[in-house]
Amino acid sequence: RKRPHNYMPDENRSTSPQMPKRIAIIGGGIAGLTAAYDLSRPSANNSPQPEITIYESSPRVGGLAAGFRGRPEWEWPLEYFYHHIFTNDDDILELTAELGLSHLVEILQPVTSMFFEGKSYAFDSPLRLLAFPHLPLLDKLRMGFVLAYLRYHPKPPWRHFDKLLAHDWLAQWMGQRSYQKLWQPMLEGKFDTHYDRVNLAWFWARIYKRTKNLGYFQGGFQAFADGLAERVQKQGVRVRCNTAVREIRSLSEGKFEIVSTKQNAAEEATPYDAVLCTTSPHLMQRLAPQLPQSYLAQLAELESMGAVVLTIALDRQLLRDGTYWVNVPKPAGLPFLALVEHTNMIDPQHYGGDHLIYIGNYLKTDHPHFTMNATELLAEFLPHLSTFNADFKESWVTGVWIHSAKYAQPVPTVGYADKIPDLRTPIPSLYFASMSQVYPWDRGTNYAVEMGHKVAKMMQEDM
Repeated sequence: RKRPHNYMPDENRSTSPQMPKRIAIIGGGIAGLTAAYDLSRPSANNSPQPEITIYESSPRVGGLAAGFRGRPEWEWPLEYFYHHIFTNDDDILELTAELGLSHLVEILQPVTSMFFEGKSYAFDSPLRLLAFPHLPLLDKLRMGFVLAYLRYHPKPPWRHFDKLLAHDWLAQWMGQRSYQKLWQPMLEGKFDTHYDRVNLAWFWARIYKRTKNLGYFQGGFQAFADGLAERVQKQGVRVRCNTAVREIRSLSEGKFEIVSTKQNAAEEATPYDAVLCTTSPHLMQRLAPQLPQSYLAQLAELESMGAVVLTIALDRQLLRDGTYWVNVPKPAGLPFLALVEHTNMIDPQHYGGDHLIYIGNYLKTDHPHFTMNATELLAEFLPHLSTFNADFKESWVTGVWIHSAKYAQPVPTVGYADKIPDLRTPIPSLYFASMSQVYPWDRGTNYAVEMGHKVAKMMQEDM
């Protein structure tokens, strides 16, 4: 009997591969690039790969880990915001190895310290903690035991810590004197008036994950981001920089349009079968207002601090003892939280001989520093640099750059674990992944990689 022209055996009908899905990833930061890397990797059964496009509004990939070249003489770009990794940041180190970039990672042992009553004290070992002269020995031992409990607990009870205020718990167990002299000022500097609402799980994660040795990429974190972007492009991903997304339109279940604009070009609408958004919660609300009110309310409840960082080039070293990082607590009366002399960890020869310092602050987004230019902020900070080096003169300054981000540090309040929005939004095939969801860990490149892997696995399961 003659078969119909469209005949197909049942076994072929049921196992024939689907057409590739079109996926949009909004944000070319580390999370978005990692998700694209996983989604575009060749499959074991040679099934068609999805067509993936990354939209990045800035000129280069990397997100908050991206860098800039302040001068043509710089061999390496420098991060907009100070960056390093810890030696137990397994996710980013494993991805670096997969990309064949492990040779770029340098492990260093810089000095970090706390500024207290006009002097810096290194706190990077138990012996240095015991040598701190401004607390009685019993207070220092008590504080040391508490920190050891948080760091070395065999089964970290972070979900219990999620329900506790760091402010109350630390004062109770460390003692009022130790807490009020050292830790409360640091929480105030980090979170401003939110400091007494931060939960203990966030503090635990900071203590649990820190290592004395730090890692940095030769060529800066931009070298890692560029290497990852190069790999995903080889795997067929399209990376569109200088392209801002204006709207995520839901057309029907599992069908979307991304409305985007490139510099000096008209808007365009492109259809996709799935969308991953890696922006801030605030921007996600604006891009996808069609989300159910319950999910939008979850996004709105996620609080965060902004960051303003001034990078200054000097013609000589500022911190002569070689200190890399100085934490500056609130009672010190200085208008910043941290002073980081990057070139006390990385050789200044990579920056044309410039000695580079970061002066950083986490601030509420209505703070006046967000409206200042580099010259104005430099004028505010300069008088305080002599606090760290009595010989400092304004003539040492040879360059200055300012960078800011209004979404830089999530504020993890009590019960935060229950407030985190699902990576799968209520709209099928629309996903949201941000640093507000890496909890209990603090924001950072390692957890951006972890988040990228996690959301890509979800998307693969759903497809």
